[in-house]
Amino acid sequence: MDKWWKNSVVYQVYPRSFLDTNGDGIGDLNGIIEKLDYLKLLGVDAVWLSPVFKSPNDDNGYDISDYRDIMDEFGTMEDMERLFAEAEKRGIRIIIDIVANHTSDEHPWFQEAKKSRDNPYREYYVFRDNVDGKVPNSLESVFSGSAWEYQEETDSYYLHCFSKKQPDLNYENPKVLKEMIDIENFWIDKGAGGFRLDVIENIGKIPDEEIIVNGPRLHEYIHEMYKQAFSRKDLLVVGECWAADEQIGKLYSNPAREELSMIFQFEHIGLDEVEGEGKWSLKPLNLLDLKRILSKWQNAFHGDGWNSLFWNNHDLPRIVSRFGDDGTYRVESAKMLATLLHGMKGTPYIFQGEEIGMTNISLATIDEYEDIETLNMYREKIAEGWTDEKLMESIHAKSRDNARTPMQWTDGLNAGFTSGTPWFAVNPNYKQINVEAALRNPDSIFYHYQKLVRLRKEKKVLVDGDYRLLCADDPDIFAYARILDGQVVVVVCNFHGDAREVSVMDELAGLTGGRGEEYKILLSNYKDSGCDLSRLELRPYEAVMYELA
Repeated sequence: MDKWWKNSVVYQVYPRSFLDTNGDGIGDLNGIIEKLDYLKLLGVDAVWLSPVFKSPNDDNGYDISDYRDIMDEFGTMEDMERLFAEAEKRGIRIIIDIVANHTSDEHPWFQEAKKSRDNPYREYYVFRDNVDGKVPNSLESVFSGSAWEYQEETDSYYLHCFSKKQPDLNYENPKVLKEMIDIENFWIDKGAGGFRLDVIENIGKIPDEEIIVNGPRLHEYIHEMYKQAFSRKDLLVVGECWAADEQIGKLYSNPAREELSMIFQFEHIGLDEVEGEGKWSLKPLNLLDLKRILSKWQNAFHGDGWNSLFWNNHDLPRIVSRFGDDGTYRVESAKMLATLLHGMKGTPYIFQGEEIGMTNISLATIDEYEDIETLNMYREKIAEGWTDEKLMESIHAKSRDNARTPMQWTDGLNAGFTSGTPWFAVNPNYKQINVEAALRNPDSIFYHYQKLVRLRKEKKVLVDGDYRLLCADDPDIFAYARILDGQVVVVVCNFHGDAREVSVMDELAGLTGGRGEEYKILLSNYKDSGCDLSRLELRPYEAVMYELA
């Protein structure tokens, strides 16, 4: 039997920036409850919440001090239970974000672990002896600098692959795995519809060999989570896996292995950086590379895995500013990117504000930014001799803060996000780009997304159909077909701000045995798109989804 999440669409909420109902400038659980009818109107089946647990917020909630309680700014456990109940009334499942790789240094486990070398919680974390004041090895933190932090109380170092306030857990200790499974079961019993597992590929690390991702016992740990927690109910469980290739993806998501529903893999996300120079380098997107990578993942799984489909999340800049045109053709390019993604095989994810075409923000100085990764990188690069101008260009393009500006609900005070002082800057373009305006306009980006969500429910070919890339060598057009039991859907997208001409009929005839030349339009981002697939004249960022008549 097909899993519910195969024809579903998931909406990610970044709670801090979604909607504030008590005027403290920080989004809260009651704000999410208040907007459930909006999400129901969009048509989504599940809502993934970035972490809502107790946290000192060194990394905006991804540093957890209590997995069984709610962050004060967000509300109470009673609010969380009400969110589960209200979402269920609307047929929406709540996906919980579990940070299984590390905790906050303020978590009681770590507070105990650092007291003495023989403390019972010492082996919950990765400590190594201090030898002549040198760090144990050359492992580096994702957030800059060494991954080892000196711990004075016991004259030793502890591992932190991220912030020094995020000490890594030690899964070589079976008690840690048991604790995490108990936490997962706690939330399943509360009503969670699934989990997103933060940097799950890290939990099998062997730090002494400098192996951080894809360690030899990784899948053993995840399988144990499945057996003792995930298998209890029909859940969606997605893992964040930056280092995965398609073979590793099958290890996670092949149903026979009993691990995860799917993973987030990020190969397409690095296409606008210079190879070998890291995230903060900048280069234009090469569409041929994007077609090759997305198509590779589309064809990777045939009954032995499942894809996630996404452009945006809380760690990534806004896609319309990244691969589209957030100026003249913001609406057209946002719809084009949505059409391209939602026609593919897999479970689509929409990040808050994506459905109205929210854009990156360009703040004037580094002092206006909040994200720890951005701030640490800036300090490190300035010390290396980079200029402020060059760094700010990269930050405007790539900072995680681009995704974290408050949701733009109205053209009123603070975009309708809060009656108080927002915790982070509201994008000044909220006067033009907001939910209220989108809902008034039948041609808005919102209603385009709504149609795409609905089509996945109506067209089985969009869920289960084979994927076939068309016009593989065309540097400007991304086109593909989905084929299932005589049903054919064709998606054709112009990825540029200039007009392009293309023909896909000959290739389609080869795929369909020459059957049928009559195609009707299911969806388009222009009102008068053409239907002659032997000669399509596509306007800037034009995207059309056709169906064999």
